[in-house]
Amino acid sequence: MAERITCRRVYEDTSAKDGKRVLVDRVWPRGLSKEAAHLDEWLRDVAPSTELRRWYGHEPHRFAEFRRRYLAELRDPEHREAAGRLRDLADHDRITLLTATRDLDHSQAAVLAEWLADGT
Repeated sequence: MAERITCRRVYEDTSAKDGKRVLVDRVWPRGLSKEAAHLDEWLRDVAPSTELRRWYGHEPHRFAEFRRRYLAELRDPEHREAAGRLRDLADHDRITLLTATRDLDHSQAAVLAEWLADGT
């Protein structure tokens, strides 16, 4: 499944290889219109909680702990439905997880891609 899941910045141009384009940020990306985003879905409820996002602050040295806490959040009731929807999309189509974050390797999109590929 890993070959069918990619992560990209939402600001990048679309690609024919994107498949379903799913925004996984809780907050709408600055300076981007909904038309320019070319989204199939916006699953804001699969994004990390506001508290976790603020604590993390995109500090790479906190990423391992962020990842652990975020994976735990994906199992809670607030995230469960959106996480299930994302898993359903990944089971049936090629998907591109989109985020406004500059550092894709240390983003929730990277955690989600790994989570989906592992099937946990």
